[in-house]
Amino acid sequence: MNRFDATPVLLTGAASGIGRATAVRLVAEGAHVFAVDRDQDGLARTVAAADGPGRIVTRAADVTDEESVVATVRSAVESLGGVQVLVNVAGIHRTTPIESLTVADLRQLFDVNLVGTALFCREAVPHLPHGRGVIVNVASSAAAHGNPYMSAYAASKGAVLAFSLTLAAELAGRGIRVVPVSPGTVATPLTRAVTPGDLDFSYYGRIRSLMGPATPEQLAGAIAFAASPDASYLTGAELRVDGGSHT
Repeated sequence: MNRFDATPVLLTGAASGIGRATAVRLVAEGAHVFAVDRDQDGLARTVAAADGPGRIVTRAADVTDEESVVATVRSAVESLGGVQVLVNVAGIHRTTPIESLTVADLRQLFDVNLVGTALFCREAVPHLPHGRGVIVNVASSAAAHGNPYMSAYAASKGAVLAFSLTLAAELAGRGIRVVPVSPGTVATPLTRAVTPGDLDFSYYGRIRSLMGPATPEQLAGAIAFAASPDASYLTGAELRVDGGSHT
C-alpha cells in the first residue's frame, strides 16, 4: 500500500515501541515523517529500521517544554513543507498505588501524556489543511476501564481521550479529523518496565486478551488506518485496539 505518498507527518514518541513501529509503517507507505523524541539514540535506531518509498528526519525534543514544542512544529513545517498528519504517541507509564501517590507522579504523567499532546495539537492545527488534516492521539483502554495501581496514568490518558473527542467536535467544521486510539496491553519497553513488585496484579487476569499482548506493529497498523484516507469519515470516535480484553 502507498496510502501516504509524500504525505507530511509529524510523529512524537518515535524512538521506541509504538512510535517507532508507526514511523516504520508510515515510511513504508510513502510518508515523509518528521520523527520526534527526547531519546536521540532511539531516534537513530528508528531511522535505521525505516525502509520504503517515504523518508524520515528526526529532532530531539521534550514534549513537556512549550518552547521546544513550538520550535519543533515550526521546524517540521519548514522541513516537510507543511504538516498534514499529526500523530501523538509520546507518553509515560507507571504504577502509582494510592497510598504512595505523589503530586510529582501526577504532574509528570499529566505533563507528558496530556500537556505534550495538547501542545503539539495547538501548534500543529494552524498548519493542517482543511478537509485533509488528521490528528491521531494515543490514549489507552485504561482511560475508560479500571486498571488497579495506575490511577494517575489512567487519569492522564482519560484526559487525552476527552481532549481528543472535544477537539474533534471543535475542528469538524474545518474537515480536520481527530481520532483517539486506545491500546490495551502492548509488548513494548514502556509496559515491560511496569513490574508488580509487592502489588497484587491478579485482577489483570480478568482483562487480559486471549490473543495475548499486541505488538507495536499491530498498533502501528491501526494508527496508519486512522490517519489514512481509508478512514476519511472517522472522527471523534475512540478506536480501541485491545484484542477484545474489555469486550
